[in-house]
Amino acid sequence: MNNSSGSLFHINKTTQLGFTLIDLLVTLSFVGLILSLTLTSVNTIRASGYDTTRKSEMKQLQTALELYHNDHNSYPTTRNVWYGNSPMGGYEKEWVPNLAPKYISKLPSDPVYTPNACGGWGGTYLYRSNGTDYKLIDHCPQVSNIASVSSSNPFYDPSRKTWAWQISTSAAIHW
Repeated sequence: MNNSSGSLFHINKTTQLGFTLIDLLVTLSFVGLILSLTLTSVNTIRASGYDTTRKSEMKQLQTALELYHNDHNSYPTTRNVWYGNSPMGGYEKEWVPNLAPKYISKLPSDPVYTPNACGGWGGTYLYRSNGTDYKLIDHCPQVSNIASVSSSNPFYDPSRKTWAWQISTSAAIHW
């Protein structure tokens, strides 16, 4: 048992410094998974916040419309044509005629108006009335959870099931 080092066993003492490629790939995959889950949650929360704002503004408009109706015995008319706050069509500075500033301080705009989405109608409030009935919609809202809304939701639009929030008189619900 002759060993040049004088010991019976030769122990190779190599120290591993740093990470292997596999260690780095596993770590990066794990971090990527956590980030994607976090961003998905943040986007869902952001969409819910925007939808809450939209619904609140539409309820304020509904209240203002009812106050107008009490005073004038009719709703502000658009001669049964859609008026909206989009330059794509039907644009009116007062897209609900004669409502602001007496019945509501100012007419709102969708929190995420996106002029290039939905053929230029992305996130546009639209209003239509014949004086007797009305329909108010938020057309094609961007960053929204609207596609998952059930038909029991009071803002559900049966004419635009996955791309509009609505409030209307019962006779105008299918406009």
